[in-house]
Amino acid sequence: MTDILASTIRTADNGVKYITFGIFDAAGLKHGFSTCVGGVSPARYQSMNLGFNRGDSYENVIANHKLFAEAVGYDHEKTVLSDQIHETHIAHVTEAYAGTGMDGNGGIKGMDGLITDVPGIPLMTFYADCVPLFFYDPVKKVIAAAHSGWRGTVSRIGKLMVDKLVSDNGCKRENILAVIGPSICGDCYEVSEDVADRFAETFPEDIDNIAEKKSDGKYMLDLWEANRHILLSSGIKKENLETAGICTFHNPELMISHRKTGGIRGSMAGVVVL
Repeated sequence: MTDILASTIRTADNGVKYITFGIFDAAGLKHGFSTCVGGVSPARYQSMNLGFNRGDSYENVIANHKLFAEAVGYDHEKTVLSDQIHETHIAHVTEAYAGTGMDGNGGIKGMDGLITDVPGIPLMTFYADCVPLFFYDPVKKVIAAAHSGWRGTVSRIGKLMVDKLVSDNGCKRENILAVIGPSICGDCYEVSEDVADRFAETFPEDIDNIAEKKSDGKYMLDLWEANRHILLSSGIKKENLETAGICTFHNPELMISHRKTGGIRGSMAGVVVL
């Protein structure tokens, strides 16, 4: 099941293709999710590689960042990157963090989530199958982004983010807009039984909608549905939740997939900025 499906694939004047989300477009939030189209990296990195840690040259990656920023309309020099270690740590980003990670030496260390209420500071997280979660409170003017792979999902990073927005930034749950971004879908994400067991422990009442057992004993895991369950149970209103519905594995002409490429790849990224 999904809620709002309103993603738009845009092509900027500089040739960069990127995705925006209807619920954020309607709210006037500047944001974008990159594709593999429009960059300068070699074919193994699928052109628009925004990850400094994939083996691509710094010159290529920074050129791609400039192109992506030009397409979406933000200052790449102020962008704050996440380090992403498949945990649930969340950093509050102040002006002092502006540009962290843009030197190619990693983002804010040990963080899979970023929050800011500072205008003009873009928050960026990276993906190639894992689930992007983006948040915006148009009342308190706060944005957030979280990287939710299977480990982050089973540890409910989405709930932790919503709780932190409420406790630390004074947000009301009913005002928060949330997006489940492009990522691998439940028809493509095969996992072992031990991973499925972790989800059964975490989502005992909803596991039949999240994991489906195959004849070989492995499972197909629906991270979209798991994160949807997490966000709705955390107080996000159904009408304020959008699922992009774009599978990274199914769309190699547009998306970068770790599983599709066997790990020989670049990285896509999502950006939000007040």
